[in-house]
Amino acid sequence: MSVLDTEIGALGGGPARLDQYQGQAVLIVNVASKCGLTPQYAALERLHEQYAGRGFTVLGVPCNQFMGQEPGTADEIAEFCSATYGVTFPMTEKVDVNGAQRHPLYEQLVAAADAEGHTGDVRWNFEKFLIAPDGTVAARFSPQTEPDAAEVTSAVEAVLPR
Repeated sequence: MSVLDTEIGALGGGPARLDQYQGQAVLIVNVASKCGLTPQYAALERLHEQYAGRGFTVLGVPCNQFMGQEPGTADEIAEFCSATYGVTFPMTEKVDVNGAQRHPLYEQLVAAADAEGHTGDVRWNFEKFLIAPDGTVAARFSPQTEPDAAEVTSAVEAVLPR
């Protein structure tokens, strides 16, 4: 089963319809508004804008599991992202990425290893998973890896649809 076959809600309600990204590259990132890494939103938006015309999107997945750093409602999250960082990329509903209530999307994602060999639980806000056009996990990046780091952009470029 492709990661993009997973059902998840959109931040504004209704389904997020991940299947619309079949044939595209997607960077899935668990996000939070009150984290020391929150400024990564700006680089995520730039990455989204840079590659959007080539079959790429960033998908933000709000999560409140790390020290309660995403406490807001859907409307508050959307307003913060738009007003503070000019975010235009899509966002899902707020979900758990670890533990007994881990969303099925993350059940699939956490099996992937990052460059250091880490698999399993998401370590913190802004952990990144690059999904290839066939719906498989192509790469995983630690929360501290900036979205515009060379290893991220080269991985994105390697999986962009031809």
